Amino acid sequence: MAPAPTSTLTLEVSPADALIDVARRITVRGAAPGARVTLRTRTLRGQGAAWRSEAHFTADAQGVVDLERQAPETGSYAGADAMGLLWSQVPDAEGQRDVFPDDVLHPLVTELEAEAGAARARATLTQRLAAPGVVRREVREDGLVGTLFTPATPGPHPAIVVLNGSGGGINEPRAALYASHGYAALALGYFKAPGLSDYISNTPLEYFKRGLDWVRREVRPWRGFVALSGQSRGGELVLLLATLFPRDVSAVVAYVPSALVHGGQNAADPAVGRDGPAWLYEGKPLPHLWENNRTATWEPYDNGPQPRRNELAMRTALQDAEAVARVRIPVERIQGPVMLLSATDDGSWPSSLFTQWIQDSLAAAGHPHDVQRRDYEGGGHSILLPHVPTTQLVFRHPVSGRSSTTGGSPAVNAFADADSWPAVRAFLQKAVRAHEGAGGGG
Repeated sequence: MAPAPTSTLTLEVSPADALIDVARRITVRGAAPGARVTLRTRTLRGQGAAWRSEAHFTADAQGVVDLERQAPETGSYAGADAMGLLWSQVPDAEGQRDVFPDDVLHPLVTELEAEAGAARARATLTQRLAAPGVVRREVREDGLVGTLFTPATPGPHPAIVVLNGSGGGINEPRAALYASHGYAALALGYFKAPGLSDYISNTPLEYFKRGLDWVRREVRPWRGFVALSGQSRGGELVLLLATLFPRDVSAVVAYVPSALVHGGQNAADPAVGRDGPAWLYEGKPLPHLWENNRTATWEPYDNGPQPRRNELAMRTALQDAEAVARVRIPVERIQGPVMLLSATDDGSWPSSLFTQWIQDSLAAAGHPHDVQRRDYEGGGHSILLPHVPTTQLVFRHPVSGRSSTTGGSPAVNAFADADSWPAVRAFLQKAVRAHEGAGGGG
């Protein structure tokens, strides 16, 4: 009798190497029908820290496990999800949160292993923030501190300035991915970056006007199109800048922003205090929510249950209607399209409420440009790029050292990551077309 045919276990990733925002198909073949199949991942992320996940499946009648259509029986995530093994990764080192590579021109490489009985199969999944040919250039001129990423394709390109939140620093990952999709992207630092203050306190807003002028002069963007993209305090900031310098801002993308001007909070200089100002304009502090506020108290945050929620303290300040009215960002002055992204379980501040206020203000003013709002039910404050780990919900603030939660859940936050990015790209493409139709030039 002839020996029974044997099958070889294989593990396929398609595409194996692509930009980080590209979803992959992960498939195991060659297992025995009904066999238990284990999949494991390992990725070296920021500062060389290892992140891992594991899930256990039952092979179908053809001996196949397809993550796109099959849910794990147990493991790091639940439900059928092609990218579940990536967003459910957890770090080996407690407290690790850096999910992007230290050098954004180098890819993230995830090692995958499939195990079915004694059989093993391996594959790699490569995620890139920078497409081939994207150029990275450090900017240290005109008092500016940032990094410019330019596309591989010939220009001119529409431009975008990317601003970080209360952690400070230079948001190179998002800027690199914008450049990979055809934008000249300046990741502009404004504190906690080389040569700048370690704190957000008393940041002059004229610095950003200088940055906008630099982009137009040095980058020479397509028809003068320069958008702003900011996250958290950066989301507050891009809305504020678009009201102060409306002719310089072609479109606004505000991730989990505030509708109000805030003080230093967790990013404050201890010498100024968290109730002190964050922004200066024409040499004077901008009035902010905590200033002369009759109801504001940090008590729900400082002495609230663990994990602490900054949002609870923010809501005490919102009870003073006069203070809220004094510090409302006058978004009706914005002269371009606006994209708003928020979440209903935001642990840092009530971004869902804030984006509703902004949308209502723009509608009441008859804003003539496109306004889009995506509000993620059950999502948290951290809306990043697609297909990165979302498991670390509690963190120690990089400036104040205070611990708190960003809110949401890993699965919902992963959905917000994956859903928001193509929506932002589509919004910007529409904004660029509208700019051309309006005869935009520069």
